[in-house]
Amino acid sequence: MNAQQLLQEISDYCRQAGLAESTFGRRAVNDGKLASRLRNGGRITTDTLDRIHGFMAAHPAQGERNAIVTRAHPHAVAHLAGHHAMTASEISLYGAAAPAAASVAQPSLGGPSAPGKPGDPQKNFRFFDNRQKYLLFVNTCSEKWEVANRVSEELAHLHPKPPALRVFDAGVGDGSVLTRVMRAMHDRYTHLPFYIVGKEISLEDVRLTLQKMSDRFFEHPASVLVLTNLAYADAPWLAVKSLNAASSMVWKELALTGNSAHRFEEQIMGLEPFLAENWRAGVSSRTGNPVYERPVVLVIYREDHRFLLDQIIPKPGGTFADYDLVIASQPYRARASLDFKAKRVIGPLARALGPGGRLIAIHSHGQDPGMEIIQKVWPEDNPFVHDRHQILKAVKHELGAEGRDLNFNAYADNRSLFRYEMHTLPSEISESIGTSTLFAAWNAAIYVAQVEDHRVAEAAADGRYIEATRSVLQERGGLWFFDESYVISRRRD
Repeated sequence: MNAQQLLQEISDYCRQAGLAESTFGRRAVNDGKLASRLRNGGRITTDTLDRIHGFMAAHPAQGERNAIVTRAHPHAVAHLAGHHAMTASEISLYGAAAPAAASVAQPSLGGPSAPGKPGDPQKNFRFFDNRQKYLLFVNTCSEKWEVANRVSEELAHLHPKPPALRVFDAGVGDGSVLTRVMRAMHDRYTHLPFYIVGKEISLEDVRLTLQKMSDRFFEHPASVLVLTNLAYADAPWLAVKSLNAASSMVWKELALTGNSAHRFEEQIMGLEPFLAENWRAGVSSRTGNPVYERPVVLVIYREDHRFLLDQIIPKPGGTFADYDLVIASQPYRARASLDFKAKRVIGPLARALGPGGRLIAIHSHGQDPGMEIIQKVWPEDNPFVHDRHQILKAVKHELGAEGRDLNFNAYADNRSLFRYEMHTLPSEISESIGTSTLFAAWNAAIYVAQVEDHRVAEAAADGRYIEATRSVLQERGGLWFFDESYVISRRRD
């Protein structure tokens, strides 16, 4: 048995049982992202493999049961482990999964999902998996602030041209970074019109982002904000290559009336029915990743500035990219393949730069107290497999002749690396550390390291994570992490 066979078993079982792959993962091994993690090089133990097949055997699907519920022969398991130079107790599926990972989209990329029947579990996917981890991390750590500060430093190097300063955010998330950068943009370019495009497939994150935007339209009225769920290869141009997807595209304009943040907020919150109806995602039966049901473009601007913004407001059918600034903060999973990162994420974003434009990419670096916690629990774990130098080299190779007018700037560590911290009071880090502080620190460590849910559950079962977290906090006097950044810039005309 190889990785593709196991993934095919899961896919076949889910199709015949009428289960989403995320539901299967949760029921079988308490890991809703099991299939997508395997495709991106995740690892499973032989115990997990036994649990997967045990679940299939205990809950047979309709149809070709014998073809689906097939237990791997012990020799086959040992052969798979040996193929990846690992012990039989820990099977790496990376070798077989890497080609698939390189050819499909990760959750934030998006893409049209296949039509489904009403009530189909593959449809109407919601982004609540690991939501608590995300929100706890965002609210207890300063990463969003520090990322926004690092991105804002690039504003001094921009050379915007009429009719607007053009910005693309390759993963809006909850909007914290984008809104802070927009404030810095207003401070530096008070009277320039802004054209800002943000990509986000999660309905929950789009809601959080929109909740932060009313005061941005009040302070900087000459703004056009565009939110879309398109893939990286399409989002900068607001156009899809697929004719089927193009025919189903939903294009919505909201021209805000009034002259107060309160009035703007009322109208933006009035978009809720539209978002609930159209900003939906399904689960790809082929990849197990979230994909949009239909492509959506939402354009928001102030009605009283429509005349000034006429050349900036995008129209259906696509627009030019030529961005002055592209923000790519944590745009890919740390464990994803190098080819995937270069070909499916950073490469397309680099192509969207205009003359003088700058793409700043940021991802976790490791080698910090957060990683010390992880390695106390999993000594051999290293999620940060590619540094900025490797990624830039791969992107340069991917772009080929297209990259001749681009500069690839890795920078020295003292400029590339920056630190963010978990918020704590001096009195919290003592001989007796409170439970809430320990849980917050543990959550931050596993969130940054992108540790799979089933491994977290295994560590929580024996409680060893508590002592690992406590010892690092006491030794270091707190908890902090490092991100690393790099810049790709296009030469000016």
